[in-house]
Amino acid sequence: MFGIETALVGIESALLDIIIKVYDAIGWPGVVFLMAVESASIPFPSELIMPLAGWMLIEAKGSSAWLVLLAGFYGALGNLLGSWVAYFAARIWGRRLLYKYGKYVLITREEVDKAEEWFRKYGDWAVFFSRLMPVVRTFISVPAGIARMNLWKFSIYTFAGSFPWSVGLAYGGYLLGENWEDLRSVMRPFDIPILVVLAGAAAWFIWRRIKAIRAEDRADSP
Repeated sequence: MFGIETALVGIESALLDIIIKVYDAIGWPGVVFLMAVESASIPFPSELIMPLAGWMLIEAKGSSAWLVLLAGFYGALGNLLGSWVAYFAARIWGRRLLYKYGKYVLITREEVDKAEEWFRKYGDWAVFFSRLMPVVRTFISVPAGIARMNLWKFSIYTFAGSFPWSVGLAYGGYLLGENWEDLRSVMRPFDIPILVVLAGAAAWFIWRRIKAIRAEDRADSP
């Protein structure tokens, strides 16, 4: 467990260096760009991006705390743009690829159909609340695209969920100033439990899918 934590800290340090260079080079557009990267299903943590924006782009420049709302807007805008990339990629190719090759990643055709049906019923709130959660928020656009969730609804709920998340992190960075990483230190202990839960869920999913795929293959056999 200690080795995992050490590796995470090393990765964070490298990402932190990238964020600082981006903000030094282009300022606020960097917030949009980096949050778009995060939301395009690339794990670039907003837990680093937004607090650092609250410090470097607001507090360190002596600007008003009200600019935290602007930081939240830019963060949510970036999330929305990145989410569109993942959403349309999944919408155009996701279902077709899963139908054809899904069994190689342990997903059955029936599972794809059920996921789409579930998303039609509950996808609005799933998209909204996932944006308020670490880790999960990065990948929710993919099932939304596969399920062909209405684009306007997807966009509204994505922005609405991303805005308070971005504002909260930016405000934390603003309040803590150059000690903004204290906010990340508070959140970091939750990373490993979340990863453990996800690993357990993945193991359960794999076991269930292997059984389902074998049953589907038997049904398809002449």
